[in-house]
Amino acid sequence: MSYEFCSTAIDGKVLTVTINRPEAMNALHPPANAELAQVFDDFAANPDLWVAIITGAGERAFSAGNDLKYQASGGKMYIPDSGFAGLTSRFDLAKPVIAAVNGIAMGGGFEIALACDLIIAADSAVFALPEPKVGLAALAGGLHRLPRQIGLKQAMGMILTGRRVSAEEGKTLGFVNEVTTPADLLTRARAWADMIAECAPSSIRASKEAVYRGLDEPSLAAAYRGQNNYPEIRAMFSSPNLIEGPMAFAQKRSPNWVG
Repeated sequence: MSYEFCSTAIDGKVLTVTINRPEAMNALHPPANAELAQVFDDFAANPDLWVAIITGAGERAFSAGNDLKYQASGGKMYIPDSGFAGLTSRFDLAKPVIAAVNGIAMGGGFEIALACDLIIAADSAVFALPEPKVGLAALAGGLHRLPRQIGLKQAMGMILTGRRVSAEEGKTLGFVNEVTTPADLLTRARAWADMIAECAPSSIRASKEAVYRGLDEPSLAAAYRGQNNYPEIRAMFSSPNLIEGPMAFAQKRSPNWVG
């Protein structure tokens, strides 16, 4: 399927999604949000795709967030049920998503990255939640994800000031996994995706589900007791991968995982 405001590429088990509005700093308006929601609907439903990478077209921006010019012109605002870029409210996606942040990630753009499981950033990347500077608030998950990912005080320091944070500081704070050059960004993001794809997809999905659902439990003990009831963990225990992994290890060969 072809899209107007994003593009997709499939290589093996990995889907790469590129937000394609460089003339607008890859800011999103309702038609772009609708396209990205469809892209990630299809990714979730496709058993042959195990990992996704999302990035932005051009060198300047991953995404500048909500298209304020579109909003100011009176354009009707719409965000799909799955959230900004089809990701920020997609709480049931068990497959990993990697943000390859190639430049500015502001407001909703930063919220897209925070909704991903890993953030690989070019050394030119800049992150911020500047919504209070334009009379708004980061309500696409940023106000909730950032404190959970870097701690309350550091998050409030960003949220209450709208200040800009470099990729290196983002790594120090803990929301960036790796900083690399712009030229190597997609190569490094793909390297992370390939490492994930070497693992049993059933195990990866079970692990992701256990981590995120466990964070919502009131205690470590409750998370531990409840994990065997999670759907992806039950699926892992009924997957052929549960036999294939030990068998491949014993036979000294690479495992043949099923999706």
